[in-house]
Amino acid sequence: MGALHAGHTRLVDTARAENDVVVVSVFVNPIQFGPQEDFGRYPRDWERDLKVLEVAEVDAVYRPSAAEMYPPDATTRVRVGGIADALEGTARPGHFEGVATVVTKLFAAVDPDRAYFGQKDAQQVAVVQRLVRDLDLGVEVRIVPTVREPDGLALSSRNVYLSADERRAATSLSATLREAAEAYASGERDPLKLRARMAARLALEPLVGLEYAELVDPATFEKPGTLAVIAARVGKTRLIDNHDLAKPFPG
Repeated sequence: MGALHAGHTRLVDTARAENDVVVVSVFVNPIQFGPQEDFGRYPRDWERDLKVLEVAEVDAVYRPSAAEMYPPDATTRVRVGGIADALEGTARPGHFEGVATVVTKLFAAVDPDRAYFGQKDAQQVAVVQRLVRDLDLGVEVRIVPTVREPDGLALSSRNVYLSADERRAATSLSATLREAAEAYASGERDPLKLRARMAARLALEPLVGLEYAELVDPATFEKPGTLAVIAARVGKTRLIDNHDLAKPFPG
């Protein structure tokens, strides 16, 4: 959705290494934002984004307008059932319907062989994988690991909203995932204990308001599983992060 950072360029670099032609879509999708969410103030810097993509040697940029994507009489929406209903689906009603609709339209416009998504948006990745499978879209969905700051904070366009104190507090999300992965590596397998450990760790940070900390299957998002997923508000900014506890935490 623009406001490009090193996580996005990692997607481009991975795509460049695996394909002859790389196309990047830049579109702040209005129908995946709820009425009280940040569509109006979501960071937009087209000139900077274009320079970033030129340096990354992208072959083409697809930047449709909202009017082109959603004419006034357009009524069709794409809904993925089940996997899109829990967690982010509950917290952000209609979000994944907006995601599934725009992804379907982007795939139709570009007709890619492969599509690249970041692991940070783990449930979105799972929803897109199910969408592609269920509708026989013929696109290979490639997942690229989350890119993090040196202190562990997952890169996000919304990080620009954070004050200095909030930015410091936000590192508690990755610290919580790291500690949960260490507990798992030490033999803890009880999902209730692991979840309680994550919630207790985040409760130590007064600027963080936890929405959920769960352990789910990474493919189905059913509980229990090894993928630790967190959503929290740091100040007024909503952040998400995740890590598969069966794997060492990076860094």
